[in-house]
Amino acid sequence: MKNNNNTPVSEGRFWIERISKTTLRAIHIVGVVGSGGGIMFDLDLSLWFNYWLAAICSGVLLMSWEIIRDWRWLIQLKGILTLLKIILLGFFIQISQCKSELVIFIILLSVIVSHGPAGLRHYSIVHRKVIQSRKEIKG
Repeated sequence: MKNNNNTPVSEGRFWIERISKTTLRAIHIVGVVGSGGGIMFDLDLSLWFNYWLAAICSGVLLMSWEIIRDWRWLIQLKGILTLLKIILLGFFIQISQCKSELVIFIILLSVIVSHGPAGLRHYSIVHRKVIQSRKEIKG
């Protein structure tokens, strides 16, 4: 098996990393759906707080994974847009009347980051061109 830079990776390591990242993403999606639903339908915090924790913890782990793997993630649009989502989460306190709209916008940004063309996701705002990440393990 090889990563995106055609560097050999053992098959065992590849599968462990791939399954780990996929599992973290799945937990993150469940957390976002559960907490997003709680926020959008104005449910009692106790009904969706554990989903919120799952979303935050898995999100921090996924972001850390990307930064440790290649610091350039922070200057690529996928990193910049992820940091923008975190900033938008901070607005929940200040503009509480717009929480549903913020959730929808954050989810839309997530779709762009996850499913947008590679040329968009890997575009570096510093280099002003697409730069490929090192050691990328899909998941």
